[in-house]
Amino acid sequence: MNEVAGSTAALQDDPIEHADRPEGLWLGVALALLSALPFLVAVHPQQSDYASHLARYHVMLNGADSAFLTRYYEFDWIWTGNLGVDMLMWPLGTLLGVEQAAWLIALLLPVLTGLAIISVEWALKRRVGVGSLLAFVVIWSPAMLMGFSNFTLSLALALFAFALWVRLQGWRRRALVFVPVGLMVWLCHSAGWGVLGVLVFGYEWHRKKGLGAFMAPWPLFFPFLAIASEPGISGSFDYGAGALAYKFAIWLKALADHNPTLDMLSALVLIIVILVALRARKLDGSLAWAALIVALLTLVMPRHFGGGDFADLRLVPIALMLGCMAINAQVPRWALYCVPALFLVRLGVTTLAWKDESDRLEQALVALEQVPEGARIAGAGAYFTERWGPDAFDHAPSYATVYKDALVNTHFALPGVHMLRVRGKGAGFADPSQRVAVRPGESLDLSNHPPAAKADYLWYFGENQVSKLPQGAVVLHRSPGSLLVRLANGGNAR
Repeated sequence: MNEVAGSTAALQDDPIEHADRPEGLWLGVALALLSALPFLVAVHPQQSDYASHLARYHVMLNGADSAFLTRYYEFDWIWTGNLGVDMLMWPLGTLLGVEQAAWLIALLLPVLTGLAIISVEWALKRRVGVGSLLAFVVIWSPAMLMGFSNFTLSLALALFAFALWVRLQGWRRRALVFVPVGLMVWLCHSAGWGVLGVLVFGYEWHRKKGLGAFMAPWPLFFPFLAIASEPGISGSFDYGAGALAYKFAIWLKALADHNPTLDMLSALVLIIVILVALRARKLDGSLAWAALIVALLTLVMPRHFGGGDFADLRLVPIALMLGCMAINAQVPRWALYCVPALFLVRLGVTTLAWKDESDRLEQALVALEQVPEGARIAGAGAYFTERWGPDAFDHAPSYATVYKDALVNTHFALPGVHMLRVRGKGAGFADPSQRVAVRPGESLDLSNHPPAAKADYLWYFGENQVSKLPQGAVVLHRSPGSLLVRLANGGNAR
């Protein structure tokens, strides 16, 4: 009788993290598909950098067909480790159109990230368990929310590539396969390539500590040749002011989205769970070493690296993701289905926020009906350093280039850094010239906004009220959080 009771209890509390029980795998696939939900409720993806990326793709694909785009911009391909989505946009944008292709690619990025997470554990253990499902919390990281599309694509590819590395263990030609694989991940974004190198090293170090672990990633080294040939970029290695306070802030804001309390609690939950697993010796060294290395890199990496910003910030969620993925604990069936709750709550908050922000953007874009083709537009946005999460409207004026072939100052167009550049006297008419430092609730004085001197229109986005405009400015459109005005004398404010 006791034996039967014991068997019944075992069945009721049966851990399901085994290859013959695929519930974890199917749950992971379902969650990965669900991670695209914000894109399905928003007409325009509400990622901070999305509009400027869209404008670059528009110039890349349609610049030669527009006299205005030809006058204002030039686009030249640069062999660099930051080409991921641009390479995809060339065929897809031609086939589907710029907006449809960019939306589709952006929608797929969180899905690919989720599938890549579960592919790693499947390669290592032939199952998907609590650690991988908990790591889904990190899919919608600040990097995803800001629209670091090339980086997020490279991260997903790095995880897939690492899963392939594990699966090909013992195959003599694995190194030859990973020469082009490493180059492709680097072309998408160098940071993802770096993460791949750390993953491979951590895995090999766990297997056989010694010099062999340091040499194991050698098939990934070839992009170093391209890096060595690149010209130096001013400010490409800079920690910025207040480095210690900033390092604390990027960990505090590891999952910064729309709800500070939920975001901080989410990060705290992940850290606590990882530490508890470490204490209980339930961390798999195949991934735990990589998580530790990435966590240390967040402290030693500068903020500005290789012409990019937030080089260290984007690594913080990766450290948490890998730490979660390293958890190797068997749990009851009911517990496995409870693990995604935090991910689902956060996804719901993001989805609702995107719906609201997209509606507001739609109202603001109506202003472009009063703007002629080829207009010169000075974007302006309220900016304060203490803002919690990404600002969805930071680059919203870039839509004027997509819809009106306009000259706008919110693009990523720095010479020597970006493939898109502004021609002639428009030098300096680029991000971050649109930002106006202000405190929350403080009114803005835009009467001498520098980019307005080169523009015919001024387009403001932000919650702060505008108290002063350039002399002679005429208000053309108002909507919640936006203001479009026509400037006098071609934008020469007096």
